[in-house]
Amino acid sequence: MPRLSNRVIHADPVQNGDLMVPKYRRERVTPGIVHLGIGAFHRAHMAAYVDDLLADNPGWGIIGASLRRPDTRDALAPQDFLYTLAVRDASGTRCRVIGSILDVLDANTQRGQLIETMADPRIRIVSLTVTEKGYCHDPATGALDEQHPDIVHDLAHPDSPVSAPGLIAAALELRRRRGLIPFTVMSCDNLPSNGKTARRIVTRFAELRSPELATYVRTVSFPSTMIDRIVPATTDADREIIRQIIGLDDAWPIMTEPFTQWVIEDDFPAGRPPFESVGAQLVDDVEPFELMKLRMLNGSHSTMAYLGYLSGYQHVSEAIADPAIRRLVHGLMTEEAMPTLPMARPVLEAYRDQLLARFANPALKHRTWQIAMDGTQKLPQRLLGTIRDRLAAGQGIERLALGVAAWMRYVTGIDEAGNPIEVKDPHAARLRQIADAAGHDAARLAKGLLAVSEVFGTDLPLNPAFVEPVTRHLQSLLELGAKATTGQVA
Repeated sequence: MPRLSNRVIHADPVQNGDLMVPKYRRERVTPGIVHLGIGAFHRAHMAAYVDDLLADNPGWGIIGASLRRPDTRDALAPQDFLYTLAVRDASGTRCRVIGSILDVLDANTQRGQLIETMADPRIRIVSLTVTEKGYCHDPATGALDEQHPDIVHDLAHPDSPVSAPGLIAAALELRRRRGLIPFTVMSCDNLPSNGKTARRIVTRFAELRSPELATYVRTVSFPSTMIDRIVPATTDADREIIRQIIGLDDAWPIMTEPFTQWVIEDDFPAGRPPFESVGAQLVDDVEPFELMKLRMLNGSHSTMAYLGYLSGYQHVSEAIADPAIRRLVHGLMTEEAMPTLPMARPVLEAYRDQLLARFANPALKHRTWQIAMDGTQKLPQRLLGTIRDRLAAGQGIERLALGVAAWMRYVTGIDEAGNPIEVKDPHAARLRQIADAAGHDAARLAKGLLAVSEVFGTDLPLNPAFVEPVTRHLQSLLELGAKATTGQVA
């Protein structure tokens, strides 16, 4: 069976079975964007929006960069960096080829080329999805972690950076020296005020490098964004399904849902493509949309991931089909998250109902284990911000506290049947050490994990209104299990 390639998609006829192909000639597309962190989410979201506008705006192609592993480059290079985007729901799977990514650079072996590419005058936007941990910051304060090993390395070796802040600073320094205007830095990660966070981190890094670079970086625009699309990890079974549908081999197709949303702060002094022409919302203030997503979608997702995994559910659709989990998630959004959000009640209710329908999509095999990854990076944004607001208002946090307790139970690394859990987290070894020392003593386990100040800060561990329900729910999870505990709280 032939492999996906330029030759195949530009052959006549231009549609191969159920496969939709780009409506433009890729050789006419030139780069305008460099994207750091060319993972599945970017390829399901931003790259698809850009693909939609290239027919009329060919100067906005994407050069991607893999910062840690060359997997994406190795998979896509033999197929001219094309890939299949498969949109799945109960009615079936619809496939299209995305051609907006022109190249993918491996930052480990092509670091100099990547920095030169970012310094190319044609590049007007550098965007990034590097996950929370890629910002090398303190999640509790949002400040640059100046003791982070990657930051220490990059400050000592500014011409061979390994971190996203270091790469951005190196490219901006090159543009400064060449008398070029700076590119716009656009964060597409799930972080509170992601543009402001990126600005704070890159500016501080620049200050530590040199006064001249710091002055230049203060002229850079860092628009905030809110992005929303559920993108499960691609499996070998998915690859085989796509192979049968399109009649071509694709080493790394992307599976996603029909829903997609992109809200962007309109602040691009170096220029931007007409994102609004392909469905993005350009606004003056992204924060209300961002907060709504973090607290309703992401907060529910993490809570479902831990409780669902512990209950034996591999996928989100299975978890939300459990009546107790559905009641819990509905209540978490309605009773605890929505009152903290600065948006009209009907808007929030409609979003809640839309989320519940999306979670239940049986064709989207979104693994609870995948969502449960990197909990120490996710909890502060997804659950703890809502908790702090409710505690400050004297309001209850029963469902939110259960989400935190479920994380604590999950990171012990042993499930309810005594089987090992593969806990993927930057602090996994430390968390396991705390759990092993505490055993099944809920109070001791909660106290040990709450002492991880990078996650909980110094305020929450001293607040009885937080510690009591978390510890109580944790004890129930340890004694009764996730299903029984969820049923009691829901």
